Amino acid sequence: MIIAQISDLHVQPAGQRAYGIVDTNRLLAAAIDQLNRLQPQPDLVIASGDLVDERTAAEYEMLKALLAPLRAPLYLAMGNHDNRTAFRTVFPDLPYLPPTGFVHYVLEEYPVRIIVLDTLVDGAGYGDMDAERLTWLQAQLAAQPHQPTIIFMHHPPFATGLLGMDQSRCRGNEALADLIAQHPNVQRVACGHLHRSIQTMWAGTVGSVAPSVAHQVALKLSEAQPPALVMEPPAFHLHLWDDATGLVTHTAFIGEFAAYSCQTKAAIALYA
Repeated sequence: MIIAQISDLHVQPAGQRAYGIVDTNRLLAAAIDQLNRLQPQPDLVIASGDLVDERTAAEYEMLKALLAPLRAPLYLAMGNHDNRTAFRTVFPDLPYLPPTGFVHYVLEEYPVRIIVLDTLVDGAGYGDMDAERLTWLQAQLAAQPHQPTIIFMHHPPFATGLLGMDQSRCRGNEALADLIAQHPNVQRVACGHLHRSIQTMWAGTVGSVAPSVAHQVALKLSEAQPPALVMEPPAFHLHLWDDATGLVTHTAFIGEFAAYSCQTKAAIALYA
């Protein structure tokens, strides 16, 4: 089973750029094109939040148009740049979405169980897993305590050393860690928000952060400097699940890069 995780799309209205700099719409279109050319195809794609930039219906309409060519089944999550009301207005018929409240849901039809959490706090950059959200998650984990499970959420609940960004990580993280630690079937807590590829051990499992399909956050580990964007290559994560070997994650960079056969030194096509 292959799960593609795209994150931090920051889609704009037509003709606009994020921060006046980044053509996020063009970059998302390139990501969709590369996903469509993958062989084998992903079994599903999860977009782990910050689907749009300024929370407007016009941006969600653009998002819908940009995502339409995607061949694999798509599942969407909320980030701090999202708005539940505008999102539901533009995407009213997604069968996996609850009609009101937090955009939490569970996917049961795949070899690994997938739980998607909504950590959005309206008007804030940080996320939260408050008592209501923790109670919901506790019930879902208790319902299938032995089924291998991956949790997707936008805000990482763990520190990463990106001090400027760690200030906006998910709150309620200690209670969440206690809950996750009680469920060794949780294979991964997969996040977004930080615009970098990051992995750590946390709460008895692996915590990971997917890079952005647009711009990345500068790697500043020395002090709590304000976050800065950097035009490092856009990328996404591919999570490979096999019952025998478990979960393996690859970072896939988006773009055209020279590739050569190790045997013949001849150029080869990556996505033929």
